[in-house]
Amino acid sequence: MSRRPRRAAPPAAPRRRRRAARRPCAGCLALLCGLAAALLACDRREPAATDAAVAVSTGAAADAEPAPPDGAAAELPDAATELPDAAAAPDGATAEPPLDGGSSDAGLPGSSEGCPDDMVLVDGDYCPLVEQICLEHHKEFVKDQARRSNPYGETEGSTSVSERCLEYKQPTACLSKKRTPMRYCVDRYEWPNKKGELPALLVSWREAAKACEGAGKRLCTEDEFNLACEGEEMLPYTYGFTRDATKCNIDRPFRQRELTLYRYERCMRHPKCKAELERLDQRVPAGSMPACVSPFGAHDLNGNINEWVVRPGRKSPDRSGLKGGWWGPMRGRCRPTVGFHKEEDYGYEQGFRCCKDAAPR
Repeated sequence: MSRRPRRAAPPAAPRRRRRAARRPCAGCLALLCGLAAALLACDRREPAATDAAVAVSTGAAADAEPAPPDGAAAELPDAATELPDAAAAPDGATAEPPLDGGSSDAGLPGSSEGCPDDMVLVDGDYCPLVEQICLEHHKEFVKDQARRSNPYGETEGSTSVSERCLEYKQPTACLSKKRTPMRYCVDRYEWPNKKGELPALLVSWREAAKACEGAGKRLCTEDEFNLACEGEEMLPYTYGFTRDATKCNIDRPFRQRELTLYRYERCMRHPKCKAELERLDQRVPAGSMPACVSPFGAHDLNGNINEWVVRPGRKSPDRSGLKGGWWGPMRGRCRPTVGFHKEEDYGYEQGFRCCKDAAPR
């Protein structure tokens, strides 16, 4: 049985090639777009980058808080560090104009004899050891003492409540056998020592000492601050024996710090730091509370801003002390010294004023 031969398959028709659709060159398009953007918006600038977080500093010092600050040491100042020249005020808290319209301090309490015109003379006998008896404490302190009392009548544990005395026994007793004659000059106002301007803050002890030296002065010592503040009568408060928040900038409501802060100039360049400082700030312009003046004519030695002083006989970094208190609900009087802040520390309530040797009689 024979098989039929297979027919050969017809040749396949040649396939037509499809012409690819022409597309514009991607590189050319980008180049054209770029040229157009450059022509239309050549003056646009990228916003300056800001830090995502605020740098750590040692934070706020509390006049009567025994606990140390946040713990992280502040960066050391360098040669380029500059203190705010005038008010040291955030943009939202600008300083008020001088209360005397820019005139001199003529007619104000005290004398500038033997001192520069912006300083007052302190000339008197100083008692190194005093006895100041409190007759009535603030109810907040009394309540805290009762809470921490043990069955033996002793207080135990730490506290953040300041020892505020509402009234002291008169007069103050000098327990020293001998008083020390002192004669020197002290700034009439807190740095920058200009009436009507807000005092500087976020300043370390070392920066303060450098600023005073640059002005031909020096930081005051503990004893110099005491005598300038209390006078020979050894007043607990610069204005007397009874606490009075209408005379000095004290006992303002406490505001808890939520962010650590840069030094002042850097803080003002960073929105988060600047906003936090503005929220915390309760300073008043220098000399704006006329009753807050010492027997020698120095203003704002109690309250408004804590002031750096030198503690003689101590070695670095423990030569630094803070005196006078600040605007918060703290002790805010002449004698106490806060001593746990190191020389490189700074805080939103820390400032200073300067002293200088008086000219010989």
